[in-house]
Amino acid sequence: MSQFRLCLIAITFLSLLCSSTAKSQSATTTQSPDELAIRQTALDYIEGWYEGDAARMERALHPELAKRMVAPDTRGQSHLNQMSAMTLVQATRAGGGSRTPKDEQQKEITILDRFNNAAMVKIVASSWVGYLEEVKFNGQWKIINVLWELKSEQK
Repeated sequence: MSQFRLCLIAITFLSLLCSSTAKSQSATTTQSPDELAIRQTALDYIEGWYEGDAARMERALHPELAKRMVAPDTRGQSHLNQMSAMTLVQATRAGGGSRTPKDEQQKEITILDRFNNAAMVKIVASSWVGYLEEVKFNGQWKIINVLWELKSEQK
């Protein structure tokens, strides 16, 4: 086979490969209505916190939310810190993260997994990382559990 024909076959193959890769990438960037709603719930949570917007925070939370963090107590033993939905809404109403300068407000949202009416979402914020468990409850996505940890420089 001549070099010209081999080159032509290689170009055709690469063209087909690039075309199918582009199609699969555009398919993965298209989000379902549920994925958009899951992301919006996470945004309501983190942006509500930064804006001190208690109504937005409350909209994101299931009323029986449990927000937990393990931290060492004064003796170095693990201690479980807990917050309820009401406590978090009140902390947001009191200003929440509104003292965080806009240029430092980090709000990286990643949907880690979703199955039917349950989703796991990771948020990287300015001073902490949180893992949100969201549930579709009466047709709306709500945060029902949060496990979070301060970033190492904040400890």
